[in-house]
Amino acid sequence: MAESEIAGKASFEAIRYAQLWEDADVLTAALGTQPGATLVSICSAGDNALAMLTLDPARVVVVDLSPAQIACLRIRISAYRALDHAAFLELMGSRPSERRGDLLDRVVQTLPETERAFWAERREDIVAHGLGGVGKFERYFRVMQRYLLPLVHSRDTIAAIFQPGKSRQEREHFLDTRWNSWRWNLLLRGFFSRFTMGRLGRDPAFFDHVEGSVAGHVARRIRHAAVDLDPALNPYLRWILTGSHGEALPMAWRAEHYETIRDRLDRLDIRQGSLEAFVSTGEKADGFNLSDIFEYMNLQTFAAVYGSVVAAAQPGARLVYWNMMAPRRLPPAHADRMLRRPDLEALGKAADKAFFYSDFVVEEVLA
Repeated sequence: MAESEIAGKASFEAIRYAQLWEDADVLTAALGTQPGATLVSICSAGDNALAMLTLDPARVVVVDLSPAQIACLRIRISAYRALDHAAFLELMGSRPSERRGDLLDRVVQTLPETERAFWAERREDIVAHGLGGVGKFERYFRVMQRYLLPLVHSRDTIAAIFQPGKSRQEREHFLDTRWNSWRWNLLLRGFFSRFTMGRLGRDPAFFDHVEGSVAGHVARRIRHAAVDLDPALNPYLRWILTGSHGEALPMAWRAEHYETIRDRLDRLDIRQGSLEAFVSTGEKADGFNLSDIFEYMNLQTFAAVYGSVVAAAQPGARLVYWNMMAPRRLPPAHADRMLRRPDLEALGKAADKAFFYSDFVVEEVLA
């Protein structure tokens, strides 16, 4: 399948993302799927596929090229089944813990031997940082937290960005007068450059179709997260700057969803491979979480993969996906089969707490 062109460029043996950096609240609101549906999700670390269970689908088919990312979902499934909510947060790294090793031992007991060995190799990092902190992307942010950010801002200044109750005007004043110092701007240009992010954060191949300054893009998106939205309610920004979530949590990790997700884990249908692992079977889905996979493709490949997804979609199915810096939207070849949903997109963009992405796209298959 054309989508797998990225498989020949990027490595999929290590954990790239140990947690999801796309906002499941925005995703689930855009899918708007009725109970009993079949949904398809790119796995990544698995959190958004788990969050999709709150929509009460008959099943969620989860696909990913990476065996490491599939392993992240499988160990989460074991964690939901073996742990209460408080212990789950400790194991994931959202909360401090002196018993993370013991919790890990409980969770891996039900996994196959190969996956137990996979996690045993990462035990030291898990104990130190939690399951949500052991990916390449999370280690990238940890370098900033430990070695660079202390040279730029004091602990008091970092804590102040998350002070609750500030108005938008107060947040903007804080960002412009206290946060955006020359040291911070120097850090932005160096640490969030294409070279540094490609080497330490994302795979360099994922920037093949990106144009413009990565650092400039990140600066604009941080303004959205720190001014347009309330940082006190943003688990993603807090993890980036502090290495933990604080009181705000990603959707699938919240107490109010924990039992619902646990009760529906058997509805997950996990398939390692590209989207072809679903579309080639002739099955039909009522909604797709496509993450940001189109950003990794040239325009010709994008059009081909998009068409294959539409062919596997029921009338009324929604395709939901993000763009960071490579613009990808409804290909002209498929325009007569799709309805754009700018109403849902506007709501999603305004609310999106996982702020790296510049565009949020919702398109619907015509009846």
